[in-house]
Amino acid sequence: MSERFDTAQQPGTKESTGQPPVPPAAESGSPRVGEAEARRVAEEAREAAWLRPSFGKQLFLGDFQLGLIHPYPQPDPESEKSGKAFCDRLAEFCSRAVNNEIIESDAKIPDEVVKGLAALGAFGMKISPEYGGLGLSQLSYSRALMIVSSVSPAVGALLSAHQSIGVPQPLALFGTEEQKQRFLPRCARGEISAFLLTEPDVGSDPARLGATAVPSEDGSEYTLNGVKLWTTNGVVADLLVVMAQVPQSDGHRGGITAFVVESAAEGITVEHRNAFLGLRGLENGVTRFHDVRVPAGNRIGKEGQGLKIALATLNTGRLSLPATCAATATLACKIAREWSRERVQWGRPIGGHEAIGKKIAFIAATAYALDTIVELASRLADDKHNDIRIEAALAKLYCSELAWRVADELVQVRGGRGYETAASLAARGERGVPAEQMLRDMRINRIFEGSTEIMHLFVAREAVDAHLAAAGELIEPGTPVGQRARAAGRAGAFYGRWLPTLVVGEGLRPGGYAEFGPLAEHLRYVERSSRKLARATFYGMARWQGRLERKQGFLGRIVDIGAELFAMSAVCVRAHDDPTAGLTDGASDQGAETAAELASAFCVQARSRVEELFRQLWRNTDADDVRLARRVLSGRYAWLEEGIIDPSLPGPWVAAAEPGPSKLENVHRHIG
Repeated sequence: MSERFDTAQQPGTKESTGQPPVPPAAESGSPRVGEAEARRVAEEAREAAWLRPSFGKQLFLGDFQLGLIHPYPQPDPESEKSGKAFCDRLAEFCSRAVNNEIIESDAKIPDEVVKGLAALGAFGMKISPEYGGLGLSQLSYSRALMIVSSVSPAVGALLSAHQSIGVPQPLALFGTEEQKQRFLPRCARGEISAFLLTEPDVGSDPARLGATAVPSEDGSEYTLNGVKLWTTNGVVADLLVVMAQVPQSDGHRGGITAFVVESAAEGITVEHRNAFLGLRGLENGVTRFHDVRVPAGNRIGKEGQGLKIALATLNTGRLSLPATCAATATLACKIAREWSRERVQWGRPIGGHEAIGKKIAFIAATAYALDTIVELASRLADDKHNDIRIEAALAKLYCSELAWRVADELVQVRGGRGYETAASLAARGERGVPAEQMLRDMRINRIFEGSTEIMHLFVAREAVDAHLAAAGELIEPGTPVGQRARAAGRAGAFYGRWLPTLVVGEGLRPGGYAEFGPLAEHLRYVERSSRKLARATFYGMARWQGRLERKQGFLGRIVDIGAELFAMSAVCVRAHDDPTAGLTDGASDQGAETAAELASAFCVQARSRVEELFRQLWRNTDADDVRLARRVLSGRYAWLEEGIIDPSLPGPWVAAAEPGPSKLENVHRHIG
């Protein structure tokens, strides 16, 4: 799952700033690819058609289609029953057999834990029963990941990397029946899988992919060469999904292509196990391929479909990270509540002081919202009537950002104890609360499976798709006069129909959404803000035209507003339609009484954030920051760095990744 650590940005502009140009980054083996080619590759990989409705897409267009999520999508009763039974067994196993402190101190998930999970069927949660799996719904799978991740995020990462984007998911979507029969039963039994895309010098710009898969003359196999970085599960994986460039030749379309590769194949070396700030039990490595022979029957889909397969896989695969984030936020709420009642300062429990009370309120309201987003997105994925590419991306973006803030606030609420490790606390006789570990573990979620910056650009591209379709040639520089005239006619027709819809709506009617009771005012706000957001996007298109894609600060705020409105919609619908969704039987009665309180509290907090984001759309320091950054990069302020000693260990910024045989020991290990 190497792309989980992907954080590269789109190329920057070349606007004149009066400063020396920033020198290009040094190449380290990957092919040099121009901006136009990089954009073409990315654009070809995206799913262009919208064949099913999307709540998120319409939200950004100012069309608040509440009917797409209300009534709350209801799961299949039989699926719910089997999912709950499994989650009960999983919770019992995790409580008994998974020790977070051992995983943290040993930086490894014990083999007996992995084998125990396999015996439970945890490695086949998403695999159909006909191939030996449990066939759980996305909803039950998300709840299972929350259980596991609450006790050990490293175990959650192991399971989600294996089946959210590892071999099971792309094969389920694009594999042949023969491939499914051959590989899925192995994955269901516990043979671990990993996804390998990122390379030492290739992050979110896959056009520069350096790994190659050269077909044999008779077409029976491919020879794979290259180096992959940040291969989550790669150190212990038995099966790999590998992305590599197939050269174009007679009879071969070529392009980035996906393969299932046996990790035991000759020529594969796991050269290094990486160590990280958090998720210390994660077995993530550097994997080298040298003349590895891969049967043509192991190719997933057609040549050149690799990126499309990866993006389609992530549409639901991204929902695993929000589940982990929601689990952490819920745990933080529990710890903050118990600690803030117990700890007394200045004559009262610290939770009674406003400074701490505000933090507790944020943690509790956000925990409810993140849990709700996971619940709704999972139900939409199971429902299969909606296109959820935007909803899944918003869930990943929003949950990773807010969970990080929750973990940070928990450390602050705990004070010095929040900075102290659980082992140290326990050693001196106090409860071993892993607050600092929660903070460390949460940090990666803002980076892997698409960094926050990349998710902003991904959602923004989908959100402005209708505008680009209407005015694409009109705003592209260099378009001939005749084409511009025709494009102007199409754009005029589109905006002539669309802009009047942004003037009035249900949000302006005092009795709008009255069936939601006290929550109706928040839904009216969402409807009004959705139209305001669409107008802001149009103003941005009109102001910057083709340069809008460069205005990443503006686009990021547009997406963040949409994410807040999506979250507000989700909590209002859940609190009204199904307030006990996801709760255990023992908590159902209390949950039904208090869900509306939490939903309203969250909406009030979210509205404050939305108003600030709207303000910053037009009043910000973006242009000044870009100019300053270019000056910094040119070395103009290098004097500022004097008087310090850089403790970094020597070495190149990006390690060389030249193809060839490995010169290092293979650190791969098999858990059998």
